[in-house]
Amino acid sequence: MNKDFNNNGGQPRHGGGGGGGQKRDGKPRPEWASGLKQLYDSVVDEPLPDAFKDLLSKLDDAG
Repeated sequence: MNKDFNNNGGQPRHGGGGGGGQKRDGKPRPEWASGLKQLYDSVVDEPLPDAFKDLLSKLDDAG
């Protein structure tokens, strides 16, 4: 398991742009949707803590 655990090389992790606007089905999004998406994206883009990287490395070595 040799993966880049940082923010995916600056590439988006999932489709779609920012929040707000309309969904694919053409229905408008609620006002709170863009804020929730921004919060989710900020959490997803946080780097993996070193302790988890070390643990994953040890698990890879053992397997």
